[in-house]
Amino acid sequence: MKLLAALGVAALAACAQPFGPREHPLVGRIWDVRAAQFVTSDELFERAARARYVILGETHDNPEHHRLQRVVLEALTGRGEKRALAMEQFDTDYQAAMTAAQARGADAEAVADAGHFDRRGWNWPLYRPLVELALERGWPLVAANLSREAARAIVADPARADLPPAPPAVAAALERDIIDGHCGAAPEAKRLAGMVQAQRARDARMAAVLRPGSVLIAGAGHARRDRGVPLYLSSSDVLSIAFIEVEPGRSKPQEYLDGASYDYLWFTPRATREDPCKQ
Repeated sequence: MKLLAALGVAALAACAQPFGPREHPLVGRIWDVRAAQFVTSDELFERAARARYVILGETHDNPEHHRLQRVVLEALTGRGEKRALAMEQFDTDYQAAMTAAQARGADAEAVADAGHFDRRGWNWPLYRPLVELALERGWPLVAANLSREAARAIVADPARADLPPAPPAVAAALERDIIDGHCGAAPEAKRLAGMVQAQRARDARMAAVLRPGSVLIAGAGHARRDRGVPLYLSSSDVLSIAFIEVEPGRSKPQEYLDGASYDYLWFTPRATREDPCKQ
């Protein structure tokens, strides 16, 4: 179950017509949430180079988000940074096989095979350049996600998550995300509770596998400081960057904020997609 994929597409699908590069004033600009000002990409890269953990939050089907992720990774390598690349798109069950493949010099395709990458579900061509960069630079590849089977088991029995109760605000926010991801149709209460726990378990698993110096590729929901992976990291030295699709009629960065959920917003055109709620 790719819960974040469903959430990201459904939440951003309305009016999903792409803008040309100059048709929206925010496209290409980077907003520093804490400082409440625009910054240059070089300023962002310098900040990322100093961070213990970097999370690059994406909309999964937006090619521009993946292009910019590689831009960030290349900027870090250009500053002499040796990192580990953790990816939501690989399940932790296959970490040993991925590590062995990388140790024997496998190419991106072979590493994807070792990690049982769901090429159709995740649109492999969008992620291949990121895996290739890690292999070229000798960065360890880290499988970060809970398996689909484990997530389903938690949905069926929330106690399997082995997590303390969620703070009410976090639980309520995740419930809203899930309902939005189901086009406004709320699942049955018990199933909804299980889905909340599964989402929390995914975030906790991603946090658990991150080593100092990691860059995490994940959906923007996972990058949220208020209810995503940062909540489960033992260190506060985490930089959360969200690639945000612009929307018609919203030309101020503050209009895209939901609290101080991210450190930076990097604005991009919208991807062309069908509205998943049509049916």
